[in-house]
Amino acid sequence: MISLATIAILLGAYLLGSIPFGIVLTRLGGAGDLRQIGSGNIGATNVLRTGRKGLAAATLLLDGGKGAAAVLIAQAIQPDLALWAGFAAFVGHLYPLWLKFNGGKGVATMLGVSLAAWWPAGLAFALVWLAMLAISRRSSVGGLSGAVAAPIAAALGGQSDAVLVMLVMTLLLVWKHRGNIARLLDGTEPKVGQG
Repeated sequence: MISLATIAILLGAYLLGSIPFGIVLTRLGGAGDLRQIGSGNIGATNVLRTGRKGLAAATLLLDGGKGAAAVLIAQAIQPDLALWAGFAAFVGHLYPLWLKFNGGKGVATMLGVSLAAWWPAGLAFALVWLAMLAISRRSSVGGLSGAVAAPIAAALGGQSDAVLVMLVMTLLLVWKHRGNIARLLDGTEPKVGQG
């Protein structure tokens, strides 16, 4: 039977993950409703389309930070739940209660979870993300590549529990990027800096 403590940790992680920092920061910064700008996505790449690089960087850090925080808080309370708390935060970002379950695509949040859960996987994620972003100039290519790298790194490192959670996150992240993948295939996916 699942304990109340387990439910509380996972629910708290979900609610933490569901904080839409991109929307909050763009409103506080006077840049308007992020959902009415660019792609309408709530993540850092779309915040960048407002022309506010500082807000985009803050969104990236906070979206990653909430994933890492969920793992670390759970680790301090109930270590066996740490990975699943990170997963709950990731799901919260993708499907936030406050936005009628229509959230972001999860790249920064998965990076944060990966770094906190087993840092070599997070490092692999970050390095592959940045390398593929630099090569392709497309945010989606970088994010998708990094997400694939994390469970591979965890598998190579013998982190069997992390592999399962990261693999499920990767599959969800790919699903959320299905529109980007379609545009990549037909050559219409914009590069970073384009509209």
